[in-house]
Amino acid sequence: MTQNDDDAVAVEPAQPGRKRDHSRDAKILDATLDVLAEVGAAGLTMDLVAARAGAGKATIYRRWTSKTELVIDAVAHMKRNQVDLKHLPDTGTLRGDLLGLFKPQSIEESERKLKIMTGLASLLSQDQALAEAANAAVVQPWAEAHFALMRRAVERGEISASADIDTLSQVIATMGAYRALVQRKPFDLAFLVSMVDGVILPALRRQPTEAPPDSTGRRPVPTTSRVDESPSPRRAASARKRSKT
Repeated sequence: MTQNDDDAVAVEPAQPGRKRDHSRDAKILDATLDVLAEVGAAGLTMDLVAARAGAGKATIYRRWTSKTELVIDAVAHMKRNQVDLKHLPDTGTLRGDLLGLFKPQSIEESERKLKIMTGLASLLSQDQALAEAANAAVVQPWAEAHFALMRRAVERGEISASADIDTLSQVIATMGAYRALVQRKPFDLAFLVSMVDGVILPALRRQPTEAPPDSTGRRPVPTTSRVDESPSPRRAASARKRSKT
């Protein structure tokens, strides 16, 4: 993301001893997300953000020296409403806990988040810092919450201690990001239920020693040791005597 010439502005240095007013940061970041949802990252300008936030462009530049920095902080700002790791659901079952994390959203809010992620899609592969911010804001909070819930399920004996919770705790959040960025579909309750019941729980409960299915979907039949069918020496001698008589 590059800074346009028409966004250049002379910024007066902050006066010595004057503290930055952080109360306006959240409003500016929310305005940035609104603009991202409307015009995407390519169409975002400091003028649009300033107008939406009701702030001067110089005020924004005193906080963020470029649009890239502003967008990165705005994406990180999305994390605030993701999940509270200190207050996770405790329903007594892993399924109930995973579904209990879901927060019903209005159609407008779901569409807004979807538009924000769509607006960022073209830049994530070009800007490593932005990609990391998006991962930290969208994927990691949910992955950490799912890991905590799965670990608790292991402790109460609901799933095996050998289950690969490191990997499986990232599946729902990663697929949710793919759904938003690539398929451009919202993360709704129906999608979450299908992931929990169709992917996560079966994978957690599968025995590690169980052979995976082959290309036809069939599982190999376990091999058993064959009984030695060769006759014993005594039986062989008895058989020779009978053949001579």
